Amino acid sequence: MVDITHKNNTLRTATAQAVVKLGTIETIEAIIAKKIPKGDVFEMAKTAGLFAVKRTSDMIPDCHPLPIEYTAVDYKINNLDITIEMTVKTIYKTGVEVEAMHGVSVVALTMYDMLKPVDKNIEINNIKLLNKKGGKSSYRDNGKLYSATVIVCSDSISAGHKEDRAGKAIITKLEECKVNVDNYIIIPDEKDQIQEQVKQAQQAGSDLIIFTGGTGLSPRDVTPEALKPLLDRQIPGIEEAIRSYGQDRMPYAMLSRSIAGVIGESVVLALPGSTNGAKESMEAIFPSVLHVFRILKGAKHDGN
Repeated sequence: MVDITHKNNTLRTATAQAVVKLGTIETIEAIIAKKIPKGDVFEMAKTAGLFAVKRTSDMIPDCHPLPIEYTAVDYKINNLDITIEMTVKTIYKTGVEVEAMHGVSVVALTMYDMLKPVDKNIEINNIKLLNKKGGKSSYRDNGKLYSATVIVCSDSISAGHKEDRAGKAIITKLEECKVNVDNYIIIPDEKDQIQEQVKQAQQAGSDLIIFTGGTGLSPRDVTPEALKPLLDRQIPGIEEAIRSYGQDRMPYAMLSRSIAGVIGESVVLALPGSTNGAKESMEAIFPSVLHVFRILKGAKHDGN
């Protein structure tokens, strides 16, 4: 199966459709009057669909087992057509479109099986996904609008004793999100140099000013102390998201002192200096963190 361990849980919704085309109007009348020999067609088919949704990962090899937290089946009759719509919801790391399509297919097949003794002209048509929501694609702002400065704070890397990997991991994620990286800088863990880089990045017009390193507990880890006096406002939710995501993956993430805030209309982030720490922090908040720029510019929330 595809590795989804890097993903966040979000509300995922999908609606799928199938159409059962009947041969005679008498079949429709018998369904409504509940006079089909095998039983109540709508209720039996609905029940079969609910079981199918829950068992999708057993039937389709690459589907992940996931919690199904809501399922609904709706029938609409139009002449000889019965349109079935199935909606599935979960809060998980991957979507439920296959579950919705599998479920609606089984609803249609169950109806076919129950009706074939009385109607020899039944057809199943138009099995398709109507819509899906959730995941990063639903919370993606256009990264092309924004620029970033990435600053690596490390005595050993600035002295040439180690190679930077954390900063490059941050740049890779920014590029995936279509954010333009204007500057990539390596400096030692010095408070005055950290503060000077913030001022220079602001003067250069960087929307994102991202530091990696200096967020731990050693005497030389001073990035949070350097940045906090400069922030107009902290954004605790970003900090919480970073640590929560990291804590799910390794127990030492709680020791990170990552911070986030705004200076004017620039977003400042201080991320861990380890490669995994920086990479996971970026996975935790991008691309959804880019929505902050719409808020800073006065965009209204749509309530979704």
